[in-house]
Amino acid sequence: MAETQVITLGCRLNTFESEIMRGHSQAAGLKDALIVNTCAVTAEAERQARQTIRRLRRDNPTSKIIVTGCAAQLHPDTFADMDEVDRVLGNEEKLKPESYREGDGATERVAVADIMTVKETAAHLIHGLDGRTRAFVQVQQGCDHRCTFCIIPFARGNNRSLAPGAIARQVQELVDGGYKEIVLTGVDICSYGTDLAGQPTLGELIRRLLKAVPDLPRLRLSSLDPAVMDDVLFDVLANDDRLMPHLHLSVQAMDDMVLKRMKRRHSARDVYDVVERARALRPDVVFGADLIAGFPTETDAQFQNGLKAVEDLGFAHLHVFPYSERDGTPAAKMPTVEKQVRKDRAEQLRRVGDRAMATFLDARLNTSAEVLIEKNARGLSQHYVPVQVSGKLPEIGQLVHTKITGLKDGCLEGTLINGG
Repeated sequence: MAETQVITLGCRLNTFESEIMRGHSQAAGLKDALIVNTCAVTAEAERQARQTIRRLRRDNPTSKIIVTGCAAQLHPDTFADMDEVDRVLGNEEKLKPESYREGDGATERVAVADIMTVKETAAHLIHGLDGRTRAFVQVQQGCDHRCTFCIIPFARGNNRSLAPGAIARQVQELVDGGYKEIVLTGVDICSYGTDLAGQPTLGELIRRLLKAVPDLPRLRLSSLDPAVMDDVLFDVLANDDRLMPHLHLSVQAMDDMVLKRMKRRHSARDVYDVVERARALRPDVVFGADLIAGFPTETDAQFQNGLKAVEDLGFAHLHVFPYSERDGTPAAKMPTVEKQVRKDRAEQLRRVGDRAMATFLDARLNTSAEVLIEKNARGLSQHYVPVQVSGKLPEIGQLVHTKITGLKDGCLEGTLINGG
């Protein structure tokens, strides 16, 4: 009988949660099952989830298919009505061990509670992530904000933070297990601590974590809200090299009117201030950004404002999405931009990002890089760019010191310094 497999769609938080589900299903002795951890960030993501489920059923006619994740939380009946699906679990239920016990009374076909009533997030200890050299650690869950394009708060619930001590224990366990890089993740990590006693900030958590786990070589952060990056975070960025010089900002737009209609909490000027402050403290820091192209009501002039700002700021790691209508969100009721215009604007933004990345990669020539090897002597530098290492073949999971000597097909080339 085949082992249970977890198929992960969507974000880094889903990746972390999939590992928890893998552990629970193994402990429960669940066999010959396929667990699909879905995403719901766009309508297209849900369509792809349904497509994945149908393909899995064709390829595995006798396996049990369990569907969970954000799409299942939002539309449990849609998935329950699919002939291919055996069970549907909500985002809270998927993290409970009893959900995977065969014959358990808790294993009703559809188990999806009201996520908005959940008040706490349990600390889930994992030993590592299957097949990865970096590990993700959840620091918070849910979101208290209501951006007009986003459905995720209704799939994830309100902001709930994990205690700093629990996070430190998780990180220490992963470091003891050989992991060299930890990525802090969540739905809205800059809201970390607002629900905890004393309201510790994300920056305070990072400083405490680096002190508590002195043998952690590298700490990376997932997407950051430029409206609420706290002073301590900038202080750690300036003074502790273990916090990677790679910040990914949840920008979404760079025109103030568009940002207002998105109900974002930052202005274009706020993003400039964050970038300029970080670069003054850590000159080699590289930035990424999430951007939505063709948001409802976005005019050509507003798009050009944003395009120029993105170019000025030199965002090298761009995640660009043409706006996709999402039922249940206020933006879905706003006057739309033609789909072809959205696609064209997204392509223009991507070209700007490609040029910024090319400029950044050129600037890395003849510098040094710390590379975390993933496979075939290739890995990621501290700036989250790929490096192919020549010379003595380093082991997977090894952190090596390299001299950057070349650039080929968007990948830096490096040689080991003093044996790595």
